[in-house]
Amino acid sequence: MMLPAGLDSFLETAGWAGSQVEPLPGDASFRRYFRIRRGDETAMLMDAPPPNEDPGPFLRAAHWLNANDMRAPRILAEEAERGLVLIEDFGEARMRDYLDQWPADETDTYKGAVDALVKLHRLPPGPFLEYSMSEYQREARLFVDWYCAARGLKVDVPGFVAAWDAALGGMLPRQHPGVTVLRDYHAENIMLLGAQEKQGLLDFQDALVGHPAYDLVSLLQDARRDVPAELEAQMFDHYTQASGVDAGAFLADYARLGAQRNTKIVGIFVRLWKRDGKPRYLDMIPRVWALLERDLAHPALAPVAQWFDANIPSDLRQAGGGKFEL
Repeated sequence: MMLPAGLDSFLETAGWAGSQVEPLPGDASFRRYFRIRRGDETAMLMDAPPPNEDPGPFLRAAHWLNANDMRAPRILAEEAERGLVLIEDFGEARMRDYLDQWPADETDTYKGAVDALVKLHRLPPGPFLEYSMSEYQREARLFVDWYCAARGLKVDVPGFVAAWDAALGGMLPRQHPGVTVLRDYHAENIMLLGAQEKQGLLDFQDALVGHPAYDLVSLLQDARRDVPAELEAQMFDHYTQASGVDAGAFLADYARLGAQRNTKIVGIFVRLWKRDGKPRYLDMIPRVWALLERDLAHPALAPVAQWFDANIPSDLRQAGGGKFEL
């Protein structure tokens, strides 16, 4: 793998000259990651090259989280104009991998992740933009633009927008003053720092100020990992009791945001295949579709459920979105 341009001078300025550089697997973006070794010390290098990436939002969110006693990686060095950031190495204990090896610890590990959200939501909202209706709509529209387009479906786009306006409109007043929403809080973006209750946060550069149910649904309706329905319910109850929210109203908003998020993710996973040449994400669509169908069954999603009934053929829905021909 080709190393980032200017890496040697960056590492020298950071005090890590002569270190070993080990490429790491990538994610669903243009960012690349490397482990930097200097004797017994390690750090992580993020390569987020412009114009496709901008490390500025990551840096702003990391500094805010650490200033508020949330466990984001410490920033060791940065050259934002080159897209290079050297950060603390959280090690190898990713929540997803840990639970693959130690499934008996699932309840305690998820409880720790929920407790981290409770702590985050007790803070005043961070210095981020609002999760607005236009952003919710932009994200949901990815389903029409990518999934429906790939299927060759001619759908009622104005009706789609109107359905989401109806479903989400009543929720928006309840997300004020709002909490910091990390937007991609799930088992592949959480590191375990020596114990299940010590959560290291990753992938928070898209943080907004929004509804507290969003990150909870991201965690418990994981697009990449099966979370048992009983565990989801248990962790939902744990959150509502610890945070003191009204469980009934919160459940409706949880379903609303689950449906919006899962609709978006189906579109994103098709985009990752069609635009970015990453077909492995197609295998996750049936899981996401099943979660979407469950959310649509809540009465709060009636307008959106009616749109799906009228526009998405039942055979595709019964097949979990249907298999794509590669």
